[in-house]
Amino acid sequence: MNSQTQEKIAGYLEGKTILVTGGTGSFGNRFVRTVLENYHPRKVIIYSRDELKQYEMASRFEKYTKQIRFFIGDVRDRDRLCLATRGVDIIVHAAALKQVPAAEYNPMECIKTNVMGAENVIECALQNNIDKVIALSTDKAANPINLYGATKLCSDKLFTAANNLSGDRRTRFSVVRYGNVSGSRGSVVPLFKKMRDEGAAFIPVTNTKMTRFWITLDQGVDFVLQSLVRMHGGETFVPKIPSIRIVDLAKTIAPEIPIKEIGIRPGEKIHEVMCPRDDSGHIIEFDSFFIIRPSLTYFMIPQSTYLVTCLGEKGHPVPDGFEYNSKDNPVYMDEAMLREVCENS
Repeated sequence: MNSQTQEKIAGYLEGKTILVTGGTGSFGNRFVRTVLENYHPRKVIIYSRDELKQYEMASRFEKYTKQIRFFIGDVRDRDRLCLATRGVDIIVHAAALKQVPAAEYNPMECIKTNVMGAENVIECALQNNIDKVIALSTDKAANPINLYGATKLCSDKLFTAANNLSGDRRTRFSVVRYGNVSGSRGSVVPLFKKMRDEGAAFIPVTNTKMTRFWITLDQGVDFVLQSLVRMHGGETFVPKIPSIRIVDLAKTIAPEIPIKEIGIRPGEKIHEVMCPRDDSGHIIEFDSFFIIRPSLTYFMIPQSTYLVTCLGEKGHPVPDGFEYNSKDNPVYMDEAMLREVCENS
């Protein structure tokens, strides 16, 4: 991130109150630390349902007790969420049920949190005149084949459509979509390390051809912060990030242990997509990211504005049939990059 962008982020966050749903997760912890250490918000509110995780997080952020608040609640509970968002300027919506197999076996629970919870965030943001809302999405929302991805696609559509509900309110909604996060809970890196350290007979890989987009927690947090200041409303922001081959990752972590293919899990893809081919008419390419502009027409946001962000970055439409997927991505992590990721995760 260049200094000019950082200054604009600092200017925007100065004196603001930020609420992070699902704020005790991997992203929330890193986002809150980044904001408190580098910027000067008035207050950061952690909204989540696990009191133990809130207690543990409060212990880690003890020196920021004047700026940080903890609010026990669930995004499924609209009344509680609306109470928590009074006086808030910015919502970063990170709460979700994310485990693909769990979503396949518990579909209604996933729908309640990821779809109905998103609707609650939107209604509370409009009711309380929030300035900006950024919702975190996933590569699995692009051409979804699993329930988790389908619920996140629904969530994305809800947030982009919400801009037509703002009327004369200031509230704007956008989405950030990126791939697998190294160092996050649920990442395959800790699993492979654990198996290596325990002397496993083999490292299980569901498919030896599998590729994934890869981003660090710090990169994800920085991209969300940049998107907050560059957004007009209605965009889906997609960073340009490298791909990895899961086999290469396993070999880097445990080079002495053989790899065994165990078969695709329910709802799993071999390769991931972040900008689907069917959306190519709406995709704008910038130096380090893409924008998928909304297919809807907003009365208060001209379509032409998406070619230039609020940070002054200029983009251009992609060719018809363009797709951004993890298999054909021109940038893959090499051995040195993989080793660094593994050491820092």
